[in-house]
Amino acid sequence: MTITTTRRTFLIGATAASSSLFIGLNASKSWAATTTETELNPFVKIDADGTVTAIIKHFEMGQGTTTGLTTLIAEELDADWENIQVQFAPANAKIYANLAFGAQGTGGSTAIANSFIQYRKAGATARDVLVKAAAQKWGVETASITVENSILKSGEKSAHFGEVLEIARTITPPAEPKLKSKINFKLIGKETLRRKDSEAKTNGTAVFAMDVKVPGMVYCCVARPQNFGALVKSFDKSDASKIGGFIDARTLPNNAGVAVYAKNTWAAKQARDALRVEWDLSKAETRSTKQLEEAHADLVKKPEFKATKNTDFERTDKMLQNAAKVIEGDFFVPFLAHEPMEPLNCVIEPTPTGVRVHDGCQFPSITKPTVAAVLGLKPEQVEINTVYAGGSFGRRATTTSDYHLEASLAFVAFGGTTPVKLVWMREDQLAGGYYRPMAKHKIRAGLDGDGKLQCWDHRVATKSIIKGSPFEGALVHDGVDHTSVEGIADTHYAIHDFSVGLSDLQSPVPVLWWRSVGHTHTAFAMETMMDMVAREAGKDPIAFRKELLSNGTKDQKRLLGVLEMAASKAGWEKELPKNHGRGIAVHKSFNSYVAEVAEISVAEDGSIKVERITCAVDCGIAVNPDVIKAQMESGIGYGLGAMMRNQITLSDGVVDQVNFPDYEPIRMSDFPDIDVHIIQSDENPTGVGEPGLPPVAPAVVNAIFDATGKRYTSLPLTEQGIEFT
Repeated sequence: MTITTTRRTFLIGATAASSSLFIGLNASKSWAATTTETELNPFVKIDADGTVTAIIKHFEMGQGTTTGLTTLIAEELDADWENIQVQFAPANAKIYANLAFGAQGTGGSTAIANSFIQYRKAGATARDVLVKAAAQKWGVETASITVENSILKSGEKSAHFGEVLEIARTITPPAEPKLKSKINFKLIGKETLRRKDSEAKTNGTAVFAMDVKVPGMVYCCVARPQNFGALVKSFDKSDASKIGGFIDARTLPNNAGVAVYAKNTWAAKQARDALRVEWDLSKAETRSTKQLEEAHADLVKKPEFKATKNTDFERTDKMLQNAAKVIEGDFFVPFLAHEPMEPLNCVIEPTPTGVRVHDGCQFPSITKPTVAAVLGLKPEQVEINTVYAGGSFGRRATTTSDYHLEASLAFVAFGGTTPVKLVWMREDQLAGGYYRPMAKHKIRAGLDGDGKLQCWDHRVATKSIIKGSPFEGALVHDGVDHTSVEGIADTHYAIHDFSVGLSDLQSPVPVLWWRSVGHTHTAFAMETMMDMVAREAGKDPIAFRKELLSNGTKDQKRLLGVLEMAASKAGWEKELPKNHGRGIAVHKSFNSYVAEVAEISVAEDGSIKVERITCAVDCGIAVNPDVIKAQMESGIGYGLGAMMRNQITLSDGVVDQVNFPDYEPIRMSDFPDIDVHIIQSDENPTGVGEPGLPPVAPAVVNAIFDATGKRYTSLPLTEQGIEFT
């Protein structure tokens, strides 16, 4: 997704509390002095005591937005990093929109990318106004004033920001504030900058949604069907009523489940489990995993849609028939759960004008209208109190706002006047759907007599994430859900004849973006197949890729940059110890470029250990290098866990996995040494939360082939007989 920031002007004004100064960006009109807080989109608040607060429009789920966005403001404002505060913005899409989406939400690794100029301008505007105010107060030239760590100085005179606020409110801010040049950055790019959320998360003062309690609230767990798409026919609560703390059980208005209310979470869970519910399975998914796999295999034979304008299967097939050598690959990946550490939960409480939702809310622009529609309110009557989220990986950003919808229905069913806290158990989350979709790829590639790649026929079958969602108009064209083929249809490899086809699986199993969305499976298929073709051509895998990235486009140059850095840092040319293998993969996702070299070892019993991952990333200007490295490491670890052991399987439509013993997170003993190297760049920042994941699985399976001569094209690898140590 390309992010374009248009020219904006800024506004300074007083808040309801006369001791504060807000500075921000208004998307609908030019900046002018105002005393109406609701007309502002404030990013910087300065109090009378000089305290600076950064207003964060993207929620924090561990990816570092509170640090990154605050860095941008503090850099341009020359604020004291140790004392600048952080506050989550209220839900208001008109003034807190993600500039990449046009709506308020966090996702797609866009938080820093869409905010880079916006937040720097907010900080620069605040600095300009404060300097002018100090100059007026002291009767000096603005050029004589310096700012450092939230202190204004001119000769013998000095003041903290709060001491010039009264005058600052009378000064018209600049239409286009002057931004720092890169050489003057003090915080942007600083390796040792301390994260803003670390202390609170370490000492336990950070508030997550699971911590929220409001007076008079009841706890709610929902009995959901084991088969996706089933509905409630009837239920018996006689056994549930015997549980201490049980209050009541009521069918949700949409018949999708039975809400059980209790005085505490444990009682709600016990009572929920004691319910006897009869389900209507007439529209439910009842197929098992094997049947779903077979359905995918049938779909890839005859694609429904052409995923590129130049796709011509008949032409490509003729070229394959005339090729000197044809290489074929069949790839399969299973359903995957997101499994953030904090299970889904939220609180809905009534207010004098509507309701308030307490949540680690990822997409307020979907949550507000969803809750409003259930409760018969206007979206503006729905407040959202955003708190920290204990992970997401995409799960908190469903296109249906599913758990908020469920909480709203439970709130209504209980009368709509009592606060309700909805809590999902770990078991609910594993069986609750919204998985990374199962996917099947079938690829044929043709080489000429000189071992050059001439043609590529690539077919994909998977369930669409986007169709039927609010994003369909933007991301589905000519029947093609771009997220199903991203990383393939838009490849930067120069392949002479390239055809891509797509078929959509139809199933009631709900699917969703999972960390790195379609790239989770497209990179695995594309980069594993590229390695297979290189080997058949008798060429070094890196040299082969470099030939296909030699046209000199900007994207190709940046892909080559990470490819060469990863290879160099990994010592690609050096001889490996006995029973070791090395593999590489390179991929662009979320406008960032990542290459990874995996080194593995094979024990005498055939078990595999991933020894080392060397990662090179080009994500533009590195705002917070430590956060970038952490996100690369996190993405690599998350991808390794899925590649090794993770899958969601169904038996007659019922999910087999129950808890972490059945769906194991990656273990500390599984983690390899990870070296992350950041390409120095003058380009604006791009995504880092997700791009580290796509290359890891193909890099590892390519390394396994290098060591053993065995090629694996289906995941997870434990299902293919591999044991990891």
